[in-house]
Amino acid sequence: MSLKIALIGAGAWGTALAISASGHPAGHRVSLWSRDPAAAQALQSQRVNTRYLPGVALPPSLTAVSCDMAHLAQLAQAHDLVVVATPMAALRAMLLALQDCPVPLAWLCKGFEAGAGSAPAAWMAHEVCAQVAPQLQAGILSGPSFALEVARGQPTALVAASPLASVREVLVGAFHSPSLRVYANADIVGVEVGGAVKNVLAIATGLCDGLNLGLNARAALITRGLSEMTRLGLALGAKAETFMGLSGLGDLVLTATGDLSRNRQVGLLLAQGMGLAQALASLGHVAEGVYSARSVLQRARALSVDMPITQAVVALLDGQLKPSQAVAALMGREARGESV
Repeated sequence: MSLKIALIGAGAWGTALAISASGHPAGHRVSLWSRDPAAAQALQSQRVNTRYLPGVALPPSLTAVSCDMAHLAQLAQAHDLVVVATPMAALRAMLLALQDCPVPLAWLCKGFEAGAGSAPAAWMAHEVCAQVAPQLQAGILSGPSFALEVARGQPTALVAASPLASVREVLVGAFHSPSLRVYANADIVGVEVGGAVKNVLAIATGLCDGLNLGLNARAALITRGLSEMTRLGLALGAKAETFMGLSGLGDLVLTATGDLSRNRQVGLLLAQGMGLAQALASLGHVAEGVYSARSVLQRARALSVDMPITQAVVALLDGQLKPSQAVAALMGREARGESV
């Protein structure tokens, strides 16, 4: 069935998914929204996102649009599905603007919202939604995916997660295609925890590889990182099997080992002695693990969940440990039995 789909956010991932949906055999009509009218005009006229996906043409069925936040809900009402493709830090404001959206809505961001002021808790995306727009028919599209490969039509598998079967079905219908396989999952908690924690672990793995610690160390780090992820997820009510799937192990392996991973690149640059601010500036894109690491650790501590790798990453990002000291802190932990 042909759908009218609105992608809110014209970054790399939003653009890539819009390109993929535009080429769907069902003949979807896709609107790609940019906050910046000039950027939207450039996308529409040049037919390429020169900043985020240079060299990848926008299909004819994709229309670039722009409007202010006050009219965003009006834009949403003209579509069958809305997908928010903004960073985690912008999700709350976006959901507030779309709180009366009558059609299914999904987000793509991976992370925990940073606590601040009188609300110090670190929230997952679906918890933010429950606070500001509980009436939305909402879910998440997540999994191991580099935007460039999705935009090029290379084989990819994702997870559509929501407690609502109707939302899962719409997401599968919108994006499942010959090049993009979409699996449905009701465990939105597990999918969101996996997406958030893997970014933090990818920084650690980049650090490990940047210090030339070897493949043994990388394997150990990824495996024990998966245990950390699972522990936190179980404490939050997720299902253990979710972490052995695409949004857990799959996304962790991709982000920790793939050189297109911005979070991995942060770890590699820190291992070279580069400062955090300089590393982020050199990337030119958001590395969600940097912004969500403290929030993940904050939530873990509130639940008395032990996450030593995440703790070491936070100390590294905060300048409390040097790269070699972070490794020493992990290797110096006392011996114990292997368990989740």
